[in-house]
Amino acid sequence: MKTILHKSDSRGFANHGWLKSYHIFSFANYHNPERMNFGMLRVLNDDVVQAKMGFGTHPHQNMEIISIPIKGALSHKDSIGNKRAINVGEVQVMSAGTGLTHSEFNDSKTDEVNFLQLWILPEELNVEPNYEQRQFSNEEKKNQLQTVVAPKNKLEGNALPMSQQAYIYRTNLDSKKAIDLKVKSAKNGFYIFVVEGEVEVKNITLSRRDALGVYETESIKINANQNSELIIIEVPMS
Repeated sequence: MKTILHKSDSRGFANHGWLKSYHIFSFANYHNPERMNFGMLRVLNDDVVQAKMGFGTHPHQNMEIISIPIKGALSHKDSIGNKRAINVGEVQVMSAGTGLTHSEFNDSKTDEVNFLQLWILPEELNVEPNYEQRQFSNEEKKNQLQTVVAPKNKLEGNALPMSQQAYIYRTNLDSKKAIDLKVKSAKNGFYIFVVEGEVEVKNITLSRRDALGVYETESIKINANQNSELIIIEVPMS
């Protein structure tokens, strides 16, 4: 088993005034040759958007883009006809494929929005662009894994589809509870991101916004030292 630890205070940071963005992996003006990706996971940004501000229309191509609001609501509009808000408890997946453009704005006049944006490299290039979002139950992630994104040819439950053999899970663990993870494929690794709380994995303590990549192992166990919210990304390592 191999591990790679990314502490929250080691992330890249950009302050644009209207946007504060923390980058675990190299992104925009933050470049760290040792932080280019974890397997097929290319980007994990922790963004805070100020009231009445947002990202203007911009393009994407051949990337799986997942947005997960943590606080507030983000309005989305794209070139394939989608126009709606993304709220806490929802997850959004865009398969950019041959190309699309979109914008994201915080329509609140007073409150900031905090959301996570993940980019995952696709297994197939130039697919037809696709957009989906869904509300997920809080009860279904309490002390258990909730699958929110899965490969489009291996969907399970209410999971949203992506063009990669990858999975995104959410869980809320009560203090002193534990959860066991087993990879879907020997080629995969887990990337564990602590949204809130504190957990322990293989004698490594992870606090708020810390992350740990674990690979070349079949299974791992996560123990919660306090009430914790986690996002776990399982991706092919090559």
